[in-house]
Amino acid sequence: MTEEQIALARRAVACKGWRWMPGMRATEGMRVIHEPRLWPDRPSAIREGSWVDTAVPRRLFSDHLPDLTDPATLGCLLALVREAGGDSEMHMALGAKGWVWLTGESRAYDVVMPINAGETEAEALVAALEAAP
Repeated sequence: MTEEQIALARRAVACKGWRWMPGMRATEGMRVIHEPRLWPDRPSAIREGSWVDTAVPRRLFSDHLPDLTDPATLGCLLALVREAGGDSEMHMALGAKGWVWLTGESRAYDVVMPINAGETEAEALVAALEAAP
């Protein structure tokens, strides 16, 4: 990842609504899994390409950064934004002045959060999570 992407990932984990979710990929090549039978109180991870599960306690996992180039991680980030915004159908659209968040209930493009988030979906998602109540 580039320095800009790493800085964006740091912004994401600093958000009030941030948490690791199963399916997310960390920059270190670990994919978050959750096996409640083995580790009910903490997320765990598996190194991609490995069949051996590696438990990662929360205090250590909090030092990792999400890979915001990974589609599954972006999908989880979208879910976090929707959760923080209280609308399970919120969606983004690219307007003339950048990304905007639209309500899920209205297909008439009611703007929920006008944000000038940058040029990428990842930037828009992080900016929306930062702006969430």
